[in-house]
Amino acid sequence: MDRTSLIAELKNRGLRDEALTGPLYKRLAQTLTGLIQEGLLKPGTALPGERDLAEALKLGRVTVRTAYRDLMASGALESRHGSGTFVSSRVERMEQSLWRLSSFSADMRSRGRLPAARVLSRAVNTPSPEESFLLGLGGDEPVLRLDRLRLADGLPLAIERAVVPIKFLGHDAGGEGSLYDALTASGHRPVRALQRLTAVTLDPSSAAILNVKSGAPALLIERVSRLEDQRVVEYTRSHYRGDAYDFVAELRIGDDL
Repeated sequence: MDRTSLIAELKNRGLRDEALTGPLYKRLAQTLTGLIQEGLLKPGTALPGERDLAEALKLGRVTVRTAYRDLMASGALESRHGSGTFVSSRVERMEQSLWRLSSFSADMRSRGRLPAARVLSRAVNTPSPEESFLLGLGGDEPVLRLDRLRLADGLPLAIERAVVPIKFLGHDAGGEGSLYDALTASGHRPVRALQRLTAVTLDPSSAAILNVKSGAPALLIERVSRLEDQRVVEYTRSHYRGDAYDFVAELRIGDDL
């Protein structure tokens, strides 16, 4: 819902409806809360400025400001310095198994959510010495560097930075869909991986991309994936939003306990 549609919906619902109670700022807050709960206002949606909304609804600016402050105090809205007021981008936490290798796209579809990828950068060049070692490549063998923002239902959840030998993928890989689907289509499906998790905080640039505050907690996951013949097919560093994910592992108790 864009700003024009929001203002039209607020006018249609009417803040003087008898079903609403309390002063006008409370009624405005109740109406906006209803739109959020109904899914009409999605996480991350920008709201009109106080003056614009006040003029459109013929309310005092203090009324709108007080309603916004109430909703920010409850966590329904958030203020971003220099950008305005937004529906809170906090998300329902998801559990992700550490023992199952799956693509982001497949995982989101299994949850009934619509996955998407926004390419941040894409380049084909030679690997760094560290990447040559990890990927088992010669220094002149080209790799695809693909940095993407991963989204579910339009909400940014992770930044993935993948390095894949071109010989496994081809020069024409675009990066909009599942990288694992592209590898499978080329006959190079990963079958096992080693992952390392580290708790980190997001730098200002990454935080801005993920629509969270600078310094927000995140999980850095470094993954090295292999083919059936043990060749390394992918090296990926991903930053997952700390407010969205819980990574879980099932452990078996040894016989010596």
